[in-house]
Amino acid sequence: MALKPIGKNPDPLYHLLREEEIDEFNARKRKGEKTNLTDSDFRGLDLRGLDAKGLDLSGCYFRQADLQGIDFSETRLEGASLNGAKVSGAYFPKELSAEEIALSLTHGTRMRYRS
Repeated sequence: MALKPIGKNPDPLYHLLREEEIDEFNARKRKGEKTNLTDSDFRGLDLRGLDAKGLDLSGCYFRQADLQGIDFSETRLEGASLNGAKVSGAYFPKELSAEEIALSLTHGTRMRYRS
């Protein structure tokens, strides 16, 4: 059964995440399936358990998503917004300051990498 497109992203792996099929996403990623997730909408989703290593999530919208425990240390998050997301135990890239993360969580600002 084909998934209906959500937003602008027709990527099948994006749709797995939209359906919160995290284990299937991780399995397909491990097998080498490529995905384009930039500027995607993940509002309110439970993404716990996501293997984010090597993903480009720049420009993504994570408003009130559950990101607890995700290791984003090797993930591109520049321009992403975390307004109201649950981030307990999440590990962020060193290029993102704690202030950028806090501003994004409380005000929804887009995170900027420090140079």
